[in-house]
Amino acid sequence: MIKKQNSNVARLRRHKRVRKTISGTASRPRLNVYRSLKNIYAQIIDDDKGVTLVSASTLEASLKDINGGNKDAARQVGKLVAEKALKAGIKAVVFDRGGYIYHGRVKELAEGAREGGLEF
Repeated sequence: MIKKQNSNVARLRRHKRVRKTISGTASRPRLNVYRSLKNIYAQIIDDDKGVTLVSASTLEASLKDINGGNKDAARQVGKLVAEKALKAGIKAVVFDRGGYIYHGRVKELAEGAREGGLEF
C-alpha cells in the first residue's frame, strides 16, 4: 500500500532539485520565497558567504495591518523587499520560488519586486 506523501516533503524535494542549479552570488544574490498559510516571507541571500542581505515579510511593522495570507500582501512584500534591496545596492537577483508553483502569492511577490525595481 502506498501512503500519500506530505505536500511539504514534495515541495522540499523540488526545492533541493532547483537549488542544485540556482545559487546566489555577491553580484547577483538569490531572492528566496517562503509561503506559510498566514504569512509570506522573502529573503535576499548571498550563498557564497551564506548571509542574508535583506529580508521582508508580512510580519513587518509597516505591513502588520494587512492580511498576510493574500495576494495583495504578497505584492506589498515584494515591493518592500525591492525597496530594501535597492537601498543596500542590489539591483539584480536570481528568483528562487522555493519549490512552490509560480502562481498566486508567489507570482504576486515576484511582480511586486519587479515593480519595485529588481531585475530577474
